[in-house]
Amino acid sequence: MKTGLEGRSVLITGAGRNIGRRMAVLFAEEGANVAICTSSNMDGLMTTAGEIEKAGAKALAEKVDVTDADAVAAFVAKTKDALGSIDVVVNNAVYRSEGDLLETSHESWMKNIDVNLNGPYYVCKNAIPHMIDGKWGRIVNFSGIAPYLGSYPGKSMVKIGIVGFTRGIAKQYGEHNITANCIGPGHIDVERDDFQDKNKGVFEHQPIRRSGKPDEVASLAVFLASEQAGYITGQCYLANGGAYMQ
Repeated sequence: MKTGLEGRSVLITGAGRNIGRRMAVLFAEEGANVAICTSSNMDGLMTTAGEIEKAGAKALAEKVDVTDADAVAAFVAKTKDALGSIDVVVNNAVYRSEGDLLETSHESWMKNIDVNLNGPYYVCKNAIPHMIDGKWGRIVNFSGIAPYLGSYPGKSMVKIGIVGFTRGIAKQYGEHNITANCIGPGHIDVERDDFQDKNKGVFEHQPIRRSGKPDEVASLAVFLASEQAGYITGQCYLANGGAYMQ
């Protein structure tokens, strides 16, 4: 399938490992140049950058805290200067707020909002004008299944909030040939967790009784950014093995 991404420029936050890295590499393999950032895992980010370049694409790798509005604006501007355009944005940076509401500190609550909601806002606010100028754009945000299953309050709040944010962008900027969609992963087998051991039996209620693979999420992001997905916008796709069905 021709994705139409060759020569496009992609910006991905939180690309030091796992799904973020796989998305970056898959975009590069489609011929896109990729700007990536992380707030802390620079060793991992440089590994990702090396894999992008190995795939034959240009890579821009920077340390960026997505909760810092000025830092985000500077990164978006540098991406435009280095890669020539900003065609695709993937807001993948995440802070996981998991725990009882009464035991959640104010600092944790606010960081949850800052990373998961304010971060995408800062990125989109700075990137969308370039997409309007280019008359083409794709935005992919990350939600989850937490709000649909009634998970931790903080986690559920931001995961449903990003869906509303995405749909608002889809409606407001569709006339500029810009689409915006969400991906809501379920249990994905990534570096930070071994779900098969940590959550033994958690897959028994799923039709697909295993954890997901990073590529199974990353490939969905690439499709939503492709030319073929130009008529898809304002949607949230739950890649969760059937743990929750919309």
